[in-house]
Amino acid sequence: MVRISGFGQTGPYRERPGYGVIGEAVSGLRYVTGDPDRPPARVAVSLTDYCTGLYAAFGATMALLARERTGVGQCVDAALYESAFSFMEPHVPAFDKLGHVAGRTGSRLPDSTPNNLYITQDGEFIHITAMGDAVFRRLAHAMGAPALADDRRFASGLARSEHHDTLDALIGEWTGAHTLVELERVLQQADVPATRIFTMRDVFADPHFAAREMLVEVKDDALGTVKMPGIVPKLSRTPGAIHHGGGVVGRDTHAILRDVAKLDEADIAALCERHVIRLASARQRDPLQRTSSAVAP
Repeated sequence: MVRISGFGQTGPYRERPGYGVIGEAVSGLRYVTGDPDRPPARVAVSLTDYCTGLYAAFGATMALLARERTGVGQCVDAALYESAFSFMEPHVPAFDKLGHVAGRTGSRLPDSTPNNLYITQDGEFIHITAMGDAVFRRLAHAMGAPALADDRRFASGLARSEHHDTLDALIGEWTGAHTLVELERVLQQADVPATRIFTMRDVFADPHFAAREMLVEVKDDALGTVKMPGIVPKLSRTPGAIHHGGGVVGRDTHAILRDVAKLDEADIAALCERHVIRLASARQRDPLQRTSSAVAP
């Protein structure tokens, strides 16, 4: 049994209602998200809901593996706030030993320089990550300023982090003199990790997403077809497949209870009468029937 809740099945907050964003706020994750001169920002996806679902799935998998050895099942207790808190891992010992409360740093990764977002000549943005000495030397050559790698202010990771404002300004001057496409070409040729900030339009046009089958067109009962994210991670022998884009609540419940749980029709009907489950109608469960009825006069 997998139970997903805001605050878990035990503890003083167990009865409190919660959503993913509430879990982010309680975990401290929201506090460190955004720019330092603005209020904490929300990540523009349901981050905590997604990661809690993943943790719950991993927990179910581990419980099943344990059951194979012991013959005993167990309950998986997945809490939204704990799943969000797991991302705060580096900040826990920092506060424990140093009393340091991490704050918002915007696009820059502290103590990892250069590792920031820079504006281009055409008003776009490019993120450059070159905190390692060898990578920074390649960046300096790509900028046409190889002497930067030997400057005592930038010759080591510690020095670069100490003078991050100066270095970010120099890199910003360089990126501001070139277009995004030019910068991407030069930095890729120099083997410097860098990228534009992809929009969904960029994703749909990108050859790597296509080659990795990360945009999959599947059947959908209401839309005909719909694009969805591909399967992650990639398994070499059992890669899996996406067969449809979901459906109405309860569409597959009858088939799962009958074919997997081996319940008979009387047992399924009893569960429905007690409102334990909800079944979709026969028309909703059968997309072909639904399609044919939709075009009927």
